[in-house]
Amino acid sequence: MTTERRTLLAEAAIDVLAEAGMRGLTHRAVDRAAGLPAGTTSAYLRTRKDLLTALVRQLVALDQAELQALGEAAPPPRSAAELADGLVRFTELRLAGAGRRRSLARYACAVESVHQPELREILMPRQNAAREAVQDFLRAQGVPEPTVEERTDTLLACVDGLVFDRLLAGGTVPPAQLRALVDTAVRGPAD
Repeated sequence: MTTERRTLLAEAAIDVLAEAGMRGLTHRAVDRAAGLPAGTTSAYLRTRKDLLTALVRQLVALDQAELQALGEAAPPPRSAAELADGLVRFTELRLAGAGRRRSLARYACAVESVHQPELREILMPRQNAAREAVQDFLRAQGVPEPTVEERTDTLLACVDGLVFDRLLAGGTVPPAQLRALVDTAVRGPAD
């Protein structure tokens, strides 16, 4: 029951952070969002640091599960257009519904991790089926091995930046921008 309760509180904390920002993330606000009696969150997660750590761990777990499922559900991309289409679907997930809330919370936690490096360690990118699909695609396109990891990181960081931009400005990520990023990842940067 303790693990289930902590998970419930961490998920409620993600929603609070997405809705109210870092200043609005309090133990009481999490209690209200979880529909639990006052004091429940502080009983399970005593300090703000404990609350943030639980929130970030749950956020990463949810993101990793989603990325793993996306990577396993889609056939491996055979062309740059197919990879770009997959990235379009990914950005749409990050900009709507629960994905939007998690994106807002993730970026707030990323900024907070500047002051709390232990959060950065939890937030760091991890291997998953979606990331591996990008790496496998780049290898199949003839990108040399030492460069595959670097170009994967750059491509995914650029996609992340476009998601961030759309969270602020509204709208969706233009597919043409994603196609251009994929083309650059395959060809490499212009000299």
